[in-house]
Amino acid sequence: MTAGQSEATETPTGEDALLRTDGLTKRFGGLVAVDDVNLRIQRGEIRCLIGPNGAGKSTLLKLLVGQLSPSEGHIYYDGRDITGLSQHERARGGMSMKFQVPAVYGDLSVRQNVHIPLQREVGRGRIDAAIEETLDKFGLLDVADTRATDLSHGQQQWLEIAMASALEPELLLLDEPAAGMSIRETEKTAEYVHRLNEDRDMTLLVIEHDIDFVRAIAQSVTVLHRGEVFAEGTIEDIENDPEVRRIYLGEVRE
Repeated sequence: MTAGQSEATETPTGEDALLRTDGLTKRFGGLVAVDDVNLRIQRGEIRCLIGPNGAGKSTLLKLLVGQLSPSEGHIYYDGRDITGLSQHERARGGMSMKFQVPAVYGDLSVRQNVHIPLQREVGRGRIDAAIEETLDKFGLLDVADTRATDLSHGQQQWLEIAMASALEPELLLLDEPAAGMSIRETEKTAEYVHRLNEDRDMTLLVIEHDIDFVRAIAQSVTVLHRGEVFAEGTIEDIENDPEVRRIYLGEVRE
């Protein structure tokens, strides 16, 4: 399938990968931001994506959700080639994303923000209960009637995760969910990630720079460097890899 096609096609994968990329590449002029990436995310997994600034992490997530189109390669979701599908079509298929900068509606209340994603799928008679349940899961019930712009940074991050997960997507992509948080806020965010994975059987792909947060949540880790997959393994494997320590953990300056 080419990137211009709009229908997903069934593709046997021979594996239980919920998300798979083959040769995924994105060029911006002469810059190769994502270079021949072959990624496999298993169902029910929490995968962390780490790497130095400029490694191509956010570009890769934007390719996966359809915000960007690849220059080459394919993206498969649940055994289907979705390379040519729109963001909306991918979302309807079970993918959701929280971007790096919170994109909440500042002039609306916390309750109204959560109402927005739920109103498309939840019946009128059930939506109030669904909103309350969602807010409760992220510790936001006490601020339900507060304007989103008046929340703390951490609360805004949690609100956007709540909005992105409200319809219980099969795959949730989070871009730096713990950025700018205090230690306690980071710990609570890790708790919320685990609850989404364990209680709602959600698969998560998480970009994060905070290595302590990665240790707290990751079942496996992929390291990107200069747009390529540099290493993969457990967090212990990654931290003990001298080449990863060199390019990411800063033991040797390039």
